[in-house]
Amino acid sequence: MKQDKAKILPASIDATLELLAAGDYVGDRSLATVLFLALKMGRPLFLEGEAGVGKTEIAKVLAGTLGRRLIRLQCYEGLDISAAVYEWNYAAQMIAIRLAEAEGAGDRERLEHDIFSERFLIKRPLLQALEPDPAGAPVLLIDELDRTDEAFEAFLLEVLADFQVTIPEMGTVRAAHPPIVVITSNRTREIHDALKRRCLYHWVGYPNAERELQIVRTKVPGVAKKLSTEIVHFVQRLRREDLFKSPGVAETLDWASALAELDVVALDPATVSDTLGVMLKYQDDIARLDGGKVQDILNDVRAEMRAAE
Repeated sequence: MKQDKAKILPASIDATLELLAAGDYVGDRSLATVLFLALKMGRPLFLEGEAGVGKTEIAKVLAGTLGRRLIRLQCYEGLDISAAVYEWNYAAQMIAIRLAEAEGAGDRERLEHDIFSERFLIKRPLLQALEPDPAGAPVLLIDELDRTDEAFEAFLLEVLADFQVTIPEMGTVRAAHPPIVVITSNRTREIHDALKRRCLYHWVGYPNAERELQIVRTKVPGVAKKLSTEIVHFVQRLRREDLFKSPGVAETLDWASALAELDVVALDPATVSDTLGVMLKYQDDIARLDGGKVQDILNDVRAEMRAAE
């Protein structure tokens, strides 16, 4: 059977850039280079950066453009093996035991073998990612790894080193074709070197004004050209302020969409002040922009735009 070209891994850095573009992801060459190498070498890709800069989206775009299944493990504090890898369906096992007792089955060894079979196994994301798939190895997204504890991070070493998981009652499950692994971190804590060594690394930073403008016009095409330019320059200028949490690209897109819904054609102090909650998620940050601060930033933005003409 002939394989669809959309499912073939990119053969060059330029092809990787085209792959990202096909998924409406505006990436730079450094990202395309490390992504190409990760795919070519079969290594996990470890992405660090501030929240909202597009790390998770890279995995989604990969799955979409390659025609692969996306399996997402959303990390959180207290995440353990039962939620990430597998657990046994204890209720179904108890029913099977009661039925066997009612039928007078006396072979305890066979019963134990039956209840610890795949029929009673609940597969979580990491185990699912090791299973064969007709469309090709899936994309495994381990999102916000920095939210977990060090014990879970240590457990991942076996998965990332050998793409296998050991289930005591059944044995070791190995992937015939390793998944495409993307790990993200917002760097709320440092990830251990042992895990990083198993990955290729890339820092996803805030884009420059030119690339962010391209992102806005790609993702929110309904925004007027002049307004999109003002939005990007305003957000870029806002990131130079002493904020607790600067707006990411996701917030830029949300703000652009919100202004389009309000039929705004140009930024003004009142409109910006009324919609700050779309971009900023902390009251202290919003309070810093009270008074004439918004007007000052708008003046800077218009001066920058005139200088660029």
